Amino acid sequence: MQNNNLKQLPVAIVGAGPIGLLTALGLASQGVRCVVYEDDQHLSLDTKAGTLLSRTLEIFRRYGVADEVLAKALRVDEIGEIDRRTQKSTFPVHLSEIAAETRYPFVINLPQQDLEPILAQALRAHPLAELKLGHRLERYEDHGDHVRLHLKTADGEHQADAVFLLACDGGRSTVRAQMGVAVEGMSLNTKYALVDLVVDLDTENPRDYPYLAYFADPDEWMILVRHPHCWRFLYPMAEGAPEPTAEELRDKSLSFIGDVRNVELLNKVTYNVHHRVAQEWRRGRVFLMGDAAHLITPMWALGLNTGALDASNLPWRLAWYLRGWADMSVLDGYEREQRPLAIHGSGEMAEAARQSMAKRGDAGALSDNNWSNACTRTMLGVTLDVEGKGQWSMVVRETRPGARAGARLPDYLLHTPEGRQERAHDLCSGRFTALYFSDVRRRPAIPVNGSPALRHWVVSRYDAPHDSGLRDRSLLDPGNALMSRLGVAPGTLVLVRPDEYIAAIVPMDGSPDQAAALYEQIVGMVPTVEKAL
Repeated sequence: MQNNNLKQLPVAIVGAGPIGLLTALGLASQGVRCVVYEDDQHLSLDTKAGTLLSRTLEIFRRYGVADEVLAKALRVDEIGEIDRRTQKSTFPVHLSEIAAETRYPFVINLPQQDLEPILAQALRAHPLAELKLGHRLERYEDHGDHVRLHLKTADGEHQADAVFLLACDGGRSTVRAQMGVAVEGMSLNTKYALVDLVVDLDTENPRDYPYLAYFADPDEWMILVRHPHCWRFLYPMAEGAPEPTAEELRDKSLSFIGDVRNVELLNKVTYNVHHRVAQEWRRGRVFLMGDAAHLITPMWALGLNTGALDASNLPWRLAWYLRGWADMSVLDGYEREQRPLAIHGSGEMAEAARQSMAKRGDAGALSDNNWSNACTRTMLGVTLDVEGKGQWSMVVRETRPGARAGARLPDYLLHTPEGRQERAHDLCSGRFTALYFSDVRRRPAIPVNGSPALRHWVVSRYDAPHDSGLRDRSLLDPGNALMSRLGVAPGTLVLVRPDEYIAAIVPMDGSPDQAAALYEQIVGMVPTVEKAL
């Protein structure tokens, strides 16, 4: 296929679950055309995941849907652990501790079947995105420079070409099966029950449970989640037990909270729990994402939120490559960074959650440090292996540790030269951003902004004088708050990626090309000086 025609092809996404829809929004926000193909004629109405973490909300903000999601959700600023026998809170995690780190010092509860229509509506409204329901992928062909999809619809069989194929088609992925990629890991013998009950625990049957509460018990445990219009109960079932009736599920759920009046069973589902990860996440122009790449226990909301990290990592890479701003090597970082989190990080946190709930062993992802627990439980503490050194983490054990390459940039407040107060993520999202922490009075050599791919800011506790020549690219950091939070010294360059993760931290050397050289090491090309597409 001719190169000119290739540039016109969209990215194809198979699967209109939350990860497929979110990935499409990410691509569209970066100016990349995309088409989402979904087998079913409608979005899923199944009872699935329902808690979204702070880091996921930051991704929603970057892709333009955070406000719509928050309007439908229930915000939760405390994660509580309840002793089942005493009904008292024993280990609260107060998320207000991380208020300086993020504009979302809370998690939210919103059933997945309510989330997906919000994402789909935003996608349909975007001129660069399409959502095609009733399109089942039968097979695909990777032709090296493009991918051909063979689709089946009610009208017959069709073909569609795409520049890349992203498989977001779930744990039984058709794409992964055709790739011949095996999955590694385990499936637990224990089945879980998820039950949604309409019951008034506010006034008629008053309880003082946090909106996200974990009932710990050596014999049996339960997770209680307050959704916008109901309460959700999640607990393990006895091994080998027959499929319970609706009444049995309701009665079992209520056994954790005592006698109540006026209860209505809204939804119920039982399911197996897995921790299985694909051996490869990419072959040629085909990528695995979400459940197609990893099946992770819903404990601590790890499944959907780990998939959201996939949807944060890959779109900017594809955009950079398709714009001609990076060579193909930039795509390698997706699997290198995300797969270890799915194999080790989410797996270790899930096992720690199970151990903690059952009061067995050492819950290694927990400590008596509320700040670190809040940062861990909201996924703000995720550190990616951006340098390929095997150094990554999902667990924070210190209070406000200094930043390193791979850490998420704290979303601190800064002040623009126009006098506006803005969050760091607003100033950095969507492009590479070089932050030069320096004394602006000494006139540091800060490059003029001329590339849509790389932005330069000098960050100082001193406001840039109007005759300094730096006013247009200066940020006021009162009290050196962000510099102190990062743990860097004056004269430090921090390069931030489009997904708000730190790519590099180095001493400033006075060269006007220093940030551009770091950028080139990451994407394989010098920053473009062309106008943004």
